[in-house]
Amino acid sequence: MASNIIVEQQFSHKFTVTVVRAESVTKGALGDLLDTPDPYVELFIPTAPESRKRTKHIDNDVNPKWNETFHFILDPNQQNVLELTLMDANYVMDETLGTASFDITKLKVGQKKVETFLIGKATKVHLEMLLEICTKLDLRFSLALCDQEKQFRQTRRERVMLGIKKLLDMEKPRFLPSSPAEVPVIAIAGSGGGFRAMVGFAGVMKALFESGVLDCATYIAGLSGSTWYMSSLYSHPDFPNKGPMEINKELMQRVSSNPLRLLLPQHITNYIQALWTKKASGQPVTFTDIFGMLIGETLIPARMDIKLSEIQEKINQAQSPLPLFTCLHVKPDVSELMFADWVEFSPYEIGMAKYGTFMTPDLFGSKFFMGTVVKKYEENPLHFLMGVWGSAFSILFNRVLEVKDTAGGSTMEEELGQLKPQHILGEDSLDNDNEPRKGGTENLEAEDDDRTTKASWVQRMFTSLFSDSALFNTREGRAGKVHNFMLGLHLNTSIPFSPLTEVMYHSPPPEEEVDAVTDPDEFDRIYEPLDVKSKKIHVVDSGLTYNLPYPLILRPQRGVDLIISFDFSARPSDSSPPFKELLLAEKWARMNKLPFPKIDPKVFDREGLKECYVFKPKRGEKNCPTVIHFVLVNINFRQFKAPGVPRETEKENEFADFDIFDDPETPFSTFNFQYSNEAFIRLHDLMEFNTLNNLEVIKEAIKDCIVSRKENPSFLSLPFSLSEIPKKKFLRRDPQP
Repeated sequence: MASNIIVEQQFSHKFTVTVVRAESVTKGALGDLLDTPDPYVELFIPTAPESRKRTKHIDNDVNPKWNETFHFILDPNQQNVLELTLMDANYVMDETLGTASFDITKLKVGQKKVETFLIGKATKVHLEMLLEICTKLDLRFSLALCDQEKQFRQTRRERVMLGIKKLLDMEKPRFLPSSPAEVPVIAIAGSGGGFRAMVGFAGVMKALFESGVLDCATYIAGLSGSTWYMSSLYSHPDFPNKGPMEINKELMQRVSSNPLRLLLPQHITNYIQALWTKKASGQPVTFTDIFGMLIGETLIPARMDIKLSEIQEKINQAQSPLPLFTCLHVKPDVSELMFADWVEFSPYEIGMAKYGTFMTPDLFGSKFFMGTVVKKYEENPLHFLMGVWGSAFSILFNRVLEVKDTAGGSTMEEELGQLKPQHILGEDSLDNDNEPRKGGTENLEAEDDDRTTKASWVQRMFTSLFSDSALFNTREGRAGKVHNFMLGLHLNTSIPFSPLTEVMYHSPPPEEEVDAVTDPDEFDRIYEPLDVKSKKIHVVDSGLTYNLPYPLILRPQRGVDLIISFDFSARPSDSSPPFKELLLAEKWARMNKLPFPKIDPKVFDREGLKECYVFKPKRGEKNCPTVIHFVLVNINFRQFKAPGVPRETEKENEFADFDIFDDPETPFSTFNFQYSNEAFIRLHDLMEFNTLNNLEVIKEAIKDCIVSRKENPSFLSLPFSLSEIPKKKFLRRDPQP
C-alpha cells in the first residue's frame, strides 16, 4: 500500500545450549539412601518465546550424560537470563534438586562457552553455550511482490496476450497489444454475501471462463462468500481442464441439503477430536475452526486435507489467474470500522502489505519471534482458512441456525454495523447506548434473547456442548485466532511511501469530498500499527469493514489497469442504490493515497438501476484503474434467456420472474445455507446472464486499457533508485475522546 509502517529487519540472536552431563547428583544423604535420583534438567529463559525446554530423565544415575541440544530465539535488546533447574523424576510429583542462573548478555556473539554450574554443595551440571546472530528469517520483509508472483506475472502476460487477441478477434491493430508491455493487468473481484455471493460468483465464473474473459485476467480476488467459490474451484482436481460448468453442478448438489446436518453427534465427535488435537499442540482454537469444518464438509468434502500451498500446481504454468483471498487483523479495543489490517492470502504467500511482512502459506499459524519460526505447526487445511475468510457467520452463528431471515429482519451487513469490538473479541453484551453504524433495525441483545426462547435442538446441543467454554458462548470464541507472526518485531516510525506514489499519482481529492458520502469515523485509525507484543492476533471476515477485496488488487506493485468487480452485498431492496461498499473502497483508497476512479453516487439518479456501471479515470490520470461494477439485479434476465434471445414460453418467463432482496420467502438471504436446485439455478444463471449481457462493456474497457498503455508506456517498468523514495514521518492519529 502507499502508506506503510515498515518493519525494521533487526536480527535476533540464536542461543544454542547443549546440556552435556552432570556429576554427583544428590537428593541429600537421606534421600539418596531411599532412592537413586532419576535426573533431568529444565532450561527457562523468561524473555524468550518457547521459553521452557527440558531434557529426558535418566533412571537411577548420579552421573547422567544427556548431550541434548536446545535452541532459543532472543531479542538482543532484552536482559536475557538462563535459569537452570535440576529435577528428579518421580511417579507422583517431580522434585526440585536445585537451581542456578546465567546472564546471557555476558556471552559475546560467536563465542562458544563451556560453563559448569554448581547445584548445592556437590552437584555439577555442565553446559555448552553458543550465541549467534540469527540470519535465517522466516518472514520476508519487503514491499515488493515475491519472486514466484513476479515469475507468474511474466508467464501469465504471454497467455493473456493470446487471450486478448482471441477475445478481440478481428479488431483493429491499435486495439490489440503488440508487445507484452501493452498487455493490461486485469483483476476479477468478488464480494462477500454468504452462499448468495458464492452461488452468484459461480455463475460469473462460468460466463468469464466460457467467453474467454478469464483468459485475459491476471488476478481473481475474493472476500468471504466469494472465497468459498474460489476455494471450491481451485481445489478441484479437474480444474482448469474442466471448467466451471461441471464443477458448478457438483456445487449445486452440495448446497441442496442443509449443512446443519453436519452438527449431528457423529460429526461433532470428529470435530471435537480435531479441536483437542490442535489445542494440545499449542495452537489457539475457536469456533471458527468448527465453522471451517462445516463449510469444508459442505463444499469440498473429498478435499478436507488440501492445503492452500497445494493450489500452486493450478498456476505453476500461469494456466489460471492468480487467486487472492483476504481476511482482517483486528484489535480488541478498536472498532474494526476504524482500524483493520488487511491480510492477503495467495498460494505463494500470506502476509500484510501494510507492514511489508510475508511468509509462505505453510507457516501461517506457526509461532514466530522477531521474524523467525520458534515452533512450526503443520500447515492449516484450506477449510480452516475458509472458516477465517467467512468468519462473520461464525461470529453471528445464532443467525445461521435460523437458516432464513424473517421478512423485514436486519441483514448481516446491518448487524455487522452494530457490532462493537467487545462483540468480536470480548464480552458478548451490547452497551445500552449502542447505535447502528448505518441503518439496522434490530438490537442484537434483544434478538439474542428472542433466539434463546425458540432455540432449535441444534442450538441447545451446541450450548450444552460448550456451556463451560468460551468457544461458543462469546464472540471472542467465535472469531479466528492465530499466533502473532509479527511478535517481537520493531516497527519503524519513518514511512517510505511507495516509490511510485509521489511520482506517478495525482494528489487525492480533498477528504471532505469523500467524507461527504461516508461516515467520518470509518478508517479513522487505519494508520495505527499492529501490537507487536501481543502473542496472538484475531483474524476475521473482511466484510466487517467493507465488503469488496479491493486492497488486494490496489497494491501499487500489482499495477492493475482494469477491475471487474461483482458485488453481491445485501441491499434494503432490489431497487436500492448499489454503491455503499464501492464508496467505502474509494474512501479507503484515498486515505491510502492509492489511485481510484471517482465514484459519484449521483450516477444512480442519472442512469438508474443497471446491471453494471463503469467508472473511468479522469483524462490524463495515469495508473488509475478503470472499475466495472456489476450489481446483483434482475432486470434484462426477466425478458431474455440469453443475451439477445427473448423468453418465449410461460414457464421460461415464470422461471425468471423473481426478486433477490424483496422476496418475502428470502431464499437468497445472507444467512441461508441451503439452496434448492431452483434457487441455485436462478441465481447462478442470472449472474451468468448479467456478465455475458455486458461482454461488450468489458471488451471496450480492455481496448481502452490497451490504448492507454500504448500512449503512456508504464512507469512501472522504469528503474528507480532508493534515494528517490521520499521519506515521510509516521504520524499516529490519536483517537478522539
